[in-house]
Amino acid sequence: MQVNREESVKKVVVLGTGGTIAGRAQSVTDEIGYTAGVVPVADLLAGLSLPAGLVAEHEQVAQTDSKDMTLAIWQRLGQRVAHHLARPEVAGMVITHGTDTLEETAWFLHQVLAPTKPVVLTCAMRPATALMPDGPQNLNDALRVAADGRIGGVVVVCAGRLHAAQDVTKVHTWRLDAFGSGDAGPLGVIEAGELRLFRQSVPGRADPGLWARVQGVRALPRVELVFSHADAQGHLVRSLLAAPGGDIPPLRGLVVAGTGNGTVHTALAEALEEAQAQGVVVWRGTRCALGRPVTSGRSGGDWPLAEPSVIKARLSLALALL
Repeated sequence: MQVNREESVKKVVVLGTGGTIAGRAQSVTDEIGYTAGVVPVADLLAGLSLPAGLVAEHEQVAQTDSKDMTLAIWQRLGQRVAHHLARPEVAGMVITHGTDTLEETAWFLHQVLAPTKPVVLTCAMRPATALMPDGPQNLNDALRVAADGRIGGVVVVCAGRLHAAQDVTKVHTWRLDAFGSGDAGPLGVIEAGELRLFRQSVPGRADPGLWARVQGVRALPRVELVFSHADAQGHLVRSLLAAPGGDIPPLRGLVVAGTGNGTVHTALAEALEEAQAQGVVVWRGTRCALGRPVTSGRSGGDWPLAEPSVIKARLSLALALL
């Protein structure tokens, strides 16, 4: 049987946003004092040897250090992802990204777009100019995952592991295997260029109007993150409640990272209840790396649980308040 070549070729679109994977240093031995977001995504792809039947397009969406990620970049990124995913010939997407806020960008795309095709974020812990950069292998693995056909939705590839957007979090400051998936564990691993799945990703369920609302704003509703700790007080919360001046928008939401099982210091809980009485929406989670709160806590208000993590919950609450 003759195979239609156009049908056998899988096309993946790679969007560059900067980060360490696109970083450049003065020396190949310098893995710390580099400038992120310098090397174009075209150059990152140029050194790769793609497998037969895989074609990669590329587009530069941004060149930023991911610690400085903004809503404007997210909006532009979401627009380009949506555009390319609508093309029937595109099998999947890869996004090169910095590690610092990668989990937030993955969660943003998971919520506002909920794609059925694979959208694979990848990264590096060493700059592109390092003696032994990790970016090329991560990018190569991400391309293979995007073209695999068994994965849908937003996922992350780093150091040979595949993580779901709802589970992934950065767990190490400098190790190459910097990401984990908590109690759930990774979705799978990439071994010798082949994806071995442990479980399937769970596609998001996008509100049809959410993406339109996100595109139509200059800023998300203001939601702040506070931590409960020993000898905690309510001063910070009350300061956040104070009438803002200048261009600072009013406080709309608070996510509190509680101790242990989501418990909140009594003094801090009192301030949070004051905020709630003034119309501020309060969510409660835990500062623990693993597990989730399973009760309403021994102190403070009966606030909704912040999931899947307090970092992602801050974004979820801001989107919910649109």
